[in-house]
Amino acid sequence: MTTEKNACLSLGKVTTKNTLFLCSALALTAAAPTLATAQEQSDGFSIEEVTVTARRVEENLQDVPVSVSVATAADLERQGITRTTDLTDIVPNLQFATYGTLTGNNSAAQVFIRGIGQTDATAGVDPGVGIYVDDVYMGRAVGAAMDFRDIASTQVLRGPQGTLFGRNTIGGAVLVTTNKPGAGNEVRVGAGDDNLFEAFIAGDLVTNDTFGLRAAVGTRSRDGYVTRVFDDRDFGDDNMVTGQVTAVFTPSENLEITFRGDYTEEDENGSPFVFLEINETSAFPMIASAAAGCPGSSFPPPVPVPDVDDPRCANDFQALGDFTNGGNASAFSTLENMGLSMTVDWDVNDFFSLVSITASRNLDWTGARDADNTPLLILATVGDSENDQFSQEIRGHFTLDRIDGVVGAFYFEESAFDLFRADLGTPGTSYDANEVNLDSEAFALFTEWSFQLSDVLSVSAGLRYTSEDKELQGFWTNVAGADTPLPPWPTDLCPLVGVPTPGCLFVAPSAHSVDFSSTTGSASISYRVSDALMVYGAYSQGFKSGGFNRRYNSLLQADGSPLAYDEETADSFEIGFKSDPSGSLRLNGALFSNTYDDIQLSYRVGPAPLLFNAGKATIRGGELELFYVPSDRVIIDASVGILDAELDRVADVPDLGPQTPSATTEEGNQLPRAPDSEFHLGASYIFNVGRFELTPRLDLTHRDSIFFDAANAIGEESITILNGSLTLASGDGSWRVVLRGENLTDERYLLAGTTSASTATGYSEGIFARPRNFTMLFTKEF
Repeated sequence: MTTEKNACLSLGKVTTKNTLFLCSALALTAAAPTLATAQEQSDGFSIEEVTVTARRVEENLQDVPVSVSVATAADLERQGITRTTDLTDIVPNLQFATYGTLTGNNSAAQVFIRGIGQTDATAGVDPGVGIYVDDVYMGRAVGAAMDFRDIASTQVLRGPQGTLFGRNTIGGAVLVTTNKPGAGNEVRVGAGDDNLFEAFIAGDLVTNDTFGLRAAVGTRSRDGYVTRVFDDRDFGDDNMVTGQVTAVFTPSENLEITFRGDYTEEDENGSPFVFLEINETSAFPMIASAAAGCPGSSFPPPVPVPDVDDPRCANDFQALGDFTNGGNASAFSTLENMGLSMTVDWDVNDFFSLVSITASRNLDWTGARDADNTPLLILATVGDSENDQFSQEIRGHFTLDRIDGVVGAFYFEESAFDLFRADLGTPGTSYDANEVNLDSEAFALFTEWSFQLSDVLSVSAGLRYTSEDKELQGFWTNVAGADTPLPPWPTDLCPLVGVPTPGCLFVAPSAHSVDFSSTTGSASISYRVSDALMVYGAYSQGFKSGGFNRRYNSLLQADGSPLAYDEETADSFEIGFKSDPSGSLRLNGALFSNTYDDIQLSYRVGPAPLLFNAGKATIRGGELELFYVPSDRVIIDASVGILDAELDRVADVPDLGPQTPSATTEEGNQLPRAPDSEFHLGASYIFNVGRFELTPRLDLTHRDSIFFDAANAIGEESITILNGSLTLASGDGSWRVVLRGENLTDERYLLAGTTSASTATGYSEGIFARPRNFTMLFTKEF
């Protein structure tokens, strides 16, 4: 059993004998005799079998009727993928962005698959794509933008995964698997531009028939690439340490117990925001300019900020360039993320096995940003959040003659304390703040069964019932002056509810709750046309529960309770194929159509984005992935993603009184982070140089224009990025040196951005990608 489980985590797409990838491939496949045999027969690159767990059981990638992209550690190294966000470059129709445009935290993630995801990474808003590390669900988007630690493989499942994975996988799921004991020992040391330094070591401490212990620790530091004029502070820097321990106890041949612990700490200067533009007729820029003494500016009466080049004027002269910040408010980003888990894998008999996964995680993060990025106080935010989660999953796996089934239950509970402060209004006189307690509890029952009707025809069907309860208790306040500490929580409801007013805006002395439940299903049929070709059709549903808006100026409903939003749903139809036309070519593809309803999108209410169920979209598209090995010295990998993701209908926003938001989102708008097309093309070639091997590689990625918001008010034009590497490896594969260059053509393009140009604050901010940079990494395996 242990050998089979390790093989599931390690089978690779591409291997090579005596190349730069040999040791990592062997380390990952030490327990995979099938792959080892294939390697012994190969003198270079080859296409190998890939085992996935997309349906919670071990299956050959080419047999599973699911659109899934898989990469082993060797694949990731070859393509220069070191973080979850880098998966965007190689996985079609995946957008995995980092930097918290609303949180100010460097590790906040915005993940979209096939146009479905969530832009708001703050506490209380659930992500639309599920992130799993060693089968443990990560409940928050902050922390999902992570380095790959002691990595074994990644799987990206596209489309709703509402049956087997359930909670908040309406767009899909990203599965990250780390190494178990027996994967070998490795040391990496690297340096590069911007004073980059990184070091990593992983190794087996104990390996025997009944017990294995493995540990890994790493660190990375790098200067930021955006400089703030005010204090010469650099934004976008790295300062991280991470570690993990894995212990595997095998008391008998049919029982395996795995304990895992991981820890990550980051303490950085802040996200690399820069000023983009400002609306000179918005209230806050006019107030701030008048208070600063901008020539020709006054308030009241409101006079648009003059178009003069003066640092006291909130106009577009504040733009200092793509990598220079003009702000002066507090800015920082910290993260402490830790987890513990226990997985029990018990083969009860030849027909039934049981898996239990018990896990807890703790996440503490802070983030601050000067949202207007000018010397004036227009809007600055500070967030501080602590989150604790516990999860328990139990799955039973049945294997009968032509029938395979999964039956399981899942429990999840989460509690968070969230403190948010916004400095705004008349400069330096007050701030708005909210303290919120958020609690969630979810329970699910699920099952899926596959029936092999004949040697070539298979069908499957599954159901999941989910019940969720969410509670909010909070205190919203306006504090004057700016340096006054937060007051204690009041015990009664504020005198005025509905429209925020100075002083006590709103208090929820007791918890308000909302309940959600849903039954989602899936079905598929697959037909093996030949040994080289399988075709399939699939239907799946996804569900993401609603919740409460918890921002500092959240509106209230008529009864005085916090403003809630409902669940969103997705229904997906997909047809696809998996093919291996020859031993040197693998080609997989899919076409899909998703109905995405009651979409949770952000509208601006005053300066704050609040979530509403904003409408419906029909998303159509397709994907194609190719691996081609024309000779044992050459590999070509490519992918293409196509999307048509526009809003079909925009829902009416509820009447909430004087601050009812305007529907800036319109029919025909492109969904956030849903480019019409994207493709990746990469190629490697192995040269023999005496006793060494030299492998150059190029990776070309193109993405069509993209919007960062549903209003299509801010985004980036189409972009083509070229990355490359040159690897020198020893003949025996024991060491290698990699020189890697990113953004080789030094393109200037936005990674993220947000705008409130149509509201009182009037600002727009963005984050550009790091300019061309080079790193050198030495790896030794022993």
